Amino acid sequence: MHRIAKTYGSISPDTSSAKHFAHFGWGALITFPQGSIFGEQSISIGDNTLISEHVTLSVGYMPGVPTLADSALVIGDRCVVGARCTLTAHGRIELGDDVWLGKDVFISDASHGYQDPNVPVGRQMGEHQPISIGAGSWIGHGAVILPGTTVGRNVVVAAGAVVRGEVPDHSVVAGVPAKIVRRFEPDVGWVSNSGDVRPIIDFEVAANALSQLGDAVEGFTGPLPK
Repeated sequence: MHRIAKTYGSISPDTSSAKHFAHFGWGALITFPQGSIFGEQSISIGDNTLISEHVTLSVGYMPGVPTLADSALVIGDRCVVGARCTLTAHGRIELGDDVWLGKDVFISDASHGYQDPNVPVGRQMGEHQPISIGAGSWIGHGAVILPGTTVGRNVVVAAGAVVRGEVPDHSVVAGVPAKIVRRFEPDVGWVSNSGDVRPIIDFEVAANALSQLGDAVEGFTGPLPK
């Protein structure tokens, strides 16, 4: 029964629910059961993107309240959004192609204000600041991306990190608040703040070497080493 519900309850390009989105790419899927989804008319999901169970996708302040003209939540091609993530755009949130989010990631471009001490904080609307996450980045389990954050390309955000501000391309950030702990330096590798270096791995070369090793082992007929 669960498998049937998951199959027929998921949202794919050929379902009626997909037509409510600004764009719902070929091969994209929002799996069942979904979390809260509203403001679909301002949500774009790229090709071959997978959105897991209980993910909240929202644009605007609440259902029934008109959104700003330029408000949008844009998720690129081949992205993966882990279970129970929350992406809430009052203004604009954009994920580039091939961005992967671990489970329980929270991304919001707005927070409540607290300027008036006589008004409950929950009723004060703060400013919204756009969020951008560059192509190829990985956001670890339980990370929080705060308003006004720009994450570069191929960035790693460690699990549980709280990120605000600008994160340069090809870097690793961790902690609360998140700080850069490793950077990529061409011809050197991934260099930590202490100077430790993780060398560059050419995966194509490594794959070819493993293939050649496999061929050599397969053709080996001599005695095994003792």
